[in-house]
Amino acid sequence: MRSLWIALPLLLAPFPAIAAPNAAPQLPPELSDPAMADKLGKMAGVLTRALMDMPVGEVEAAVQGREPTAADRAKHVRDEIGGAQAEQQVEAQVAQSGKQVQAMSKALVASLPALLAAFDGVEKQLERATANIPDPTYPRQ
Repeated sequence: MRSLWIALPLLLAPFPAIAAPNAAPQLPPELSDPAMADKLGKMAGVLTRALMDMPVGEVEAAVQGREPTAADRAKHVRDEIGGAQAEQQVEAQVAQSGKQVQAMSKALVASLPALLAAFDGVEKQLERATANIPDPTYPRQ
């Protein structure tokens, strides 16, 4: 699920296949480059470590309506998710996200012709359905 949020902006990027529907869909070179997948994985790892270092004890105390203690001030996200072992599991999952994004984008490009054909069919059905809707601004007799 986390990788979906990482991949979503990349998947919404304009593809040459949409601009030229008759041409065979091509994966943009940035998304097919294994180095880019590694780079995304490393960036996500750095962001994950920064998130794990985020203090949450004071916020928890404020939500509970009490003054934060020294223990609250020392509490971080990693403590709340289960400690160092849970942090390592999260980091391992995030490190794989770059490769997952690359695999998802390849699957998306492979399915683009079917998606575009389906959208074309939906467009025609919507035009047909809305063709007979009365115009509310048309004067009544």
